Amino acid sequence: MTHRRWLAASTLTLAVAAIVLATPLAASAEANDTVAAADRFTPLAAEYRISRAALNAKEAQLTDFPLMRKVKDSIRTLDNTAVEAVQPGRTANPDNVRRVEALFSNAQFEFVFPMRAPQYTYRGFLQAIAKFPAVCGTYATPAQSDAICRKTLATMIAHFAQETGGHDASSAIPQWRQALVHVREIGWTETMRNGYNGECNPATWQGQTWPCGKFADGTFKSYFGRGAKQLSYNYNYGPFSDAMYGDVRTLLDRPELVADTWLNLASATFFFSYPQPPKPSMLHVIDGTWVPNAHDQSNGLVAGFGVTTQIINGGIECGGSAEHPQSQNRINYYRGSAAYFQVPVPGNEVLGCKGMKQFDASGAGALAIYWEQDFSWVPTNPDGFSYACKLVTYQTPHSAFKRGDYERCVVKAFPNVVVTN
Repeated sequence: MTHRRWLAASTLTLAVAAIVLATPLAASAEANDTVAAADRFTPLAAEYRISRAALNAKEAQLTDFPLMRKVKDSIRTLDNTAVEAVQPGRTANPDNVRRVEALFSNAQFEFVFPMRAPQYTYRGFLQAIAKFPAVCGTYATPAQSDAICRKTLATMIAHFAQETGGHDASSAIPQWRQALVHVREIGWTETMRNGYNGECNPATWQGQTWPCGKFADGTFKSYFGRGAKQLSYNYNYGPFSDAMYGDVRTLLDRPELVADTWLNLASATFFFSYPQPPKPSMLHVIDGTWVPNAHDQSNGLVAGFGVTTQIINGGIECGGSAEHPQSQNRINYYRGSAAYFQVPVPGNEVLGCKGMKQFDASGAGALAIYWEQDFSWVPTNPDGFSYACKLVTYQTPHSAFKRGDYERCVVKAFPNVVVTN
């Protein structure tokens, strides 16, 4: 299986959001400047009072633009009580679930995944779809909604086959149908120590923001790959847990749930829905929300299956002069799954990612989704400090997707702030 990081973990590095698969990049110049600025500016000791209403209004103002609204709509979640009520064939299932049932029945699920581990179930797949209503959601017409859903299913299955597949070329079962064999990264068990937990150190902001669970002997839990997308590292388990439960601790304390419950497939719909700035989400690639600009196009980043591989594992599989073997696997698997779901594959669609450069800050997907201290000088304030935060593209403890994180950012950045009701 392929293994790589999702959220960039190094302090103030480029990353994704609340939820989401990139190899850590070097800290950006902006991030380095921010660190330097933090050393230069210390708020005065006197209280600075800001009303919560003013902070909420500022948060709303800074996040009120079309792309942010579209992304927030695409990552909205259904309450877990409603998710738990989902059953195959239930007439009261959410609209997107009923669409999936119509296009991908229980019998088809069994046919497509004949080698699957028993932890992956059809009901679990439907629950994973239900949790994110934008996945196989409703578009302008029923035909468009179905077409996007078919392409979503074909894309997901192709990547499942690479990430968790049997990869048995001698089997009579075609390899695109050998997905979901593994629920845990090969070689790992729940009792093993020292697995992908280097960022658990409570002295670091990653360890403080996503505090790792511990075994009875006090050693940190291991955050090796689990589930259909092989979720790894505490800085991915924490945001995923927050999206699922509104609490980062649930899956940090019990990471095994990502292997043994419906979360093994929800981790995939989570990743599918969330952007990884400067990368767009796979959902927005497939439904056409992401429109590559001239800079993207000059870097070979164009709509097609190939760019979804760039989103998943571009640092390893993309950019070379020839197609990487893993990328070629994904192409082969996509052709098989696309044919099954009757998804057209035009001759000019870019299916691979050879020669494709990485997404960067000049691309159309470079959405700033994290809050960081605004170091602007504001002469009208008593000491010149902004007493504000701004949106940045590198990962910080505070996400624009989590209501109230703007206030948390301001309070953390300026210890003399007093928030009034």
